[in-house]
Parts: sequence; C-alpha cells; structure tokens
Amino acid sequence: MGVDRLDDDDYPSMTMGQAAELIDVQPAFLRSLDAAGVLTPARSAGGHRRYSRRQLVLATRMRALFDEGLTLDAAARIVALQDELAAARRRIAELEEQLAGRGGDGPDR
Repeated sequence: MGVDRLDDDDYPSMTMGQAAELIDVQPAFLRSLDAAGVLTPARSAGGHRRYSRRQLVLATRMRALFDEGLTLDAAARIVALQDELAAARRRIAELEEQLAGRGGDGPDR
C-alpha cells in the first residue's frame, strides 16, 4: 500500500516547509491560500499542514498569476474557470468519440 501512495497525486506527503521550498514560495503564501479556501491541506495528528502534489500544482498556478499582478480573488477565479474549461473540453471529446463510434455524425433517425 505504501508504494501506491508514491503514485497518488492526492496523498498529503509534504510539510509546509517542504512544499514551500519545492515550489519556491514563502510558507506565508501557502497559509494565505489556505485562509482564502483555495487550498485545504490535510492536517497531521499534531495539526501541521500536509500538502499533496496536486495541491502544489494548484499553488504554482496561483503563484504564476500573482506574479502577473492579479489579486488572490482574481487568480482563484481564473484557475477555477481554467479547470471548468478543461473539464468541458474533456467531456466534448468523450461525446465526440461516442458519436464517432455510432458510425454517424448526427442523431439517429
């Protein structure tokens, strides 16, 4: 089971200090994302924040938008819209594959 965790993007394996160092931010940046509800890190038994790889990818995206001069709220909204668009594109691709599998490019008549 431990090996499975190595491949799990959602497993909270990094402390705040490790996460901050890995993505080259100050711990305060990660705390601000937590306070704003953008990230919700897991907590250790002692109450310390633990971050997953997926959360660090999100934090990196947010940091890039901050570096462009956006506010926290604006950056969070842009990231949410980007994610919604990506999900919609995936769904469109799935539906197009289903239509192609039916042998036609229009509804059955």
